[in-house]
Amino acid sequence: MTYELRKKQLFERHEELLSLKNEPQPWGNGIYEKYQHPILTAEHTPLEWRYDFCEKDNPYLMQRIMMNAVLNAGAIKLDGRYLLVCRVEGADRKSFFAVAESSNGIDGFRFWDEPITMPEDVIPATNIYDMRVTQHEDGWIYGVFCAERHDDSQPGNLSAATATAAIARTKDLIKWERLPDLKSRSQQRNVVLHPEFVDGKYAFYTRPQDGFIDTGSGGGIGWALVDDIAHAEVKEEIIINPRHYHTIQEVKNGEGPAPLKTPKGWLHLAHGVRGTADGLRYVLYMYMTALDDPTRVIAKPGGWFLVPEGEEYVGDVMNVAFSNGWILDDNGRVLIYYATADTRLHVAVSSLDRLIDYCMNTPEDRLTTGASVKTIKKLIRKNHGTLK
Repeated sequence: MTYELRKKQLFERHEELLSLKNEPQPWGNGIYEKYQHPILTAEHTPLEWRYDFCEKDNPYLMQRIMMNAVLNAGAIKLDGRYLLVCRVEGADRKSFFAVAESSNGIDGFRFWDEPITMPEDVIPATNIYDMRVTQHEDGWIYGVFCAERHDDSQPGNLSAATATAAIARTKDLIKWERLPDLKSRSQQRNVVLHPEFVDGKYAFYTRPQDGFIDTGSGGGIGWALVDDIAHAEVKEEIIINPRHYHTIQEVKNGEGPAPLKTPKGWLHLAHGVRGTADGLRYVLYMYMTALDDPTRVIAKPGGWFLVPEGEEYVGDVMNVAFSNGWILDDNGRVLIYYATADTRLHVAVSSLDRLIDYCMNTPEDRLTTGASVKTIKKLIRKNHGTLK
């Protein structure tokens, strides 16, 4: 096969993948519809990122830079375009941000020509990932993401790391202004900017941790107000969504994307982590907080909202569902972008009305087997018409 023919076939195969139509999976749970195909994978990244198309320099048409995964995307709708700020991981384990665009939010996603060049903080990060995108009422679009660095207090331990919440802002997702990392007494990952001012201040959902992986004394999803986002510092922090023993969020929990404002309250998507004999299990769950006080939880449906199913379960990190991006359309449609197994990106579609109904009318986790059985029996008797 000639070089030019092989190159032609590569582009034809890639175009076929990018043009693949997505259809809902049949027989969902009534809360949302999952779709048949992942919307973005490593194979969706542009061929120009991976191949040197100079025959003289690459006569065997090898991939010079290989990609490993596309996952954990922030999401925003701008000028009618559905835009995902994706975490793309190369074969070298380094993650970077790249924007993928679709006209309908379901399929046809294509990456912009080049990845984002994110300006560095004073101390450059080894790795950056998992951006939450917030369109704030101050007029800026903010990206809050994890900046990972080696923990130099442990020079002999190559696995020792620290995590801080990095902050950048933009108007167009092309040019970014880097602000100083969020200052905090603890390590911070999964930090999310609330879209509105609260008492004239910027508000952050936090997740305090004693270490890079283990939360230690970190109690769950926190809340902190900041005077100046250009010099953001967590001085006081309260826990608004705590962890509990023998629940889906026993080990860790963290805010997903920025919450959606609804007539009934702020709608939150979060992830919970528990330990299993096969390692950690990441699932998604939901809760709601009051419009007049975003720290006051008004609804917390029990159990998980979304988990990996079928082929979603398999990948780099098994048994993981994670989301840090969703989009609310003007007609009430909600597009939930979630990654599975730290490998690929999917979409699930619901509506604002359905998600509010799910949150407000799903029973809470009463934290014991006895209470769970009572809840199930109550539903059975209601369906049988024998509830008293």
